[in-house]
Amino acid sequence: MDTAVWTPRLADDPPVGDAPGSEGVPPSRRAGRPPTQDDSRAPSSMPPAAAAPPELEALRTKVAACTACALHSGRRQTVFGVGNPRADWMFVGEGPGEEEDRRGEPFVGRAGKLLDAMLRAMQLDRNTVYIANIVKCRPPNNRNPGLDEAAACIPYLKRQIELIAPRLIVALGAVAAQRLLETDRPVGAMRGKLHYAAHLEPPVLVTYHPAYLLRSPGQKGKAWEDLQLAMREMDAMQEASGA
Repeated sequence: MDTAVWTPRLADDPPVGDAPGSEGVPPSRRAGRPPTQDDSRAPSSMPPAAAAPPELEALRTKVAACTACALHSGRRQTVFGVGNPRADWMFVGEGPGEEEDRRGEPFVGRAGKLLDAMLRAMQLDRNTVYIANIVKCRPPNNRNPGLDEAAACIPYLKRQIELIAPRLIVALGAVAAQRLLETDRPVGAMRGKLHYAAHLEPPVLVTYHPAYLLRSPGQKGKAWEDLQLAMREMDAMQEASGA
C-alpha cells in the first residue's frame, strides 16, 4: 500500500509526492488518504483529554510562576503542555511561538496543523499523546531558546516525563533532540534509530520539526520513515507488556 505524506495543503505549502511505502507497519497503523486542511481539526474542537493528576497540575502552577530565566519577562503566559497525562507517546518541540504564547497551547500554528496531520497518519491525536516543549515561555522573535534558557526550564520537562511516564518520546527538531539527549549532533545524524540516555527512562526517537518540514517538504518522506520506526517500536513495547 502506498502512503501519502501528510499535508495539510496550504496555499504556500507546495504539493508533496508520495512517502515511502508502509511495509513493516501493521495494517492498523497504516495511514489512509492524505489529510487536507479541511479535516485538520483545531485543538479546541477535539474532545477533552483525560484529567491531569494533582502532581502534574501542581507542576503546571509552579511553571506559571517561574522567573528562572529572562524569557518570563516577555511572555503572555506559560505553555505547559497538552494531551493525555497517561500517554504512551510524548512529543517534544523546542518552544512556544507567538500563537502558542497567545493561546497557551503548544503547536497551534501552521506547524501545529502539520503535527496534527502527522498524528492522524499514526492513528493518534493530541488527546491520545502528550505534547510539550523544551522551554515553556516564548523566546523573542520566535528564535531558538538559548542554552541558559533551556537549562533553566528542562527540569520542568524532566518532571513532566517522570509524571506522565511515556513509553517513547519523539523529539521534534534539533533543539529538542540536543537538549533531551545532551548532545550537539544534528538531526540528520540522530534520526532513524532510538536513543537511550541514562537520565531519561523512555527511549527517544529523533525526527524533523514540523516547521522545518513546511520549509523543506522534500524531507517529509524521511520524517515518515522515522514515525514508522517509532510505531513499530511502540507496538513491540506494548506487545511485550501485554498492553
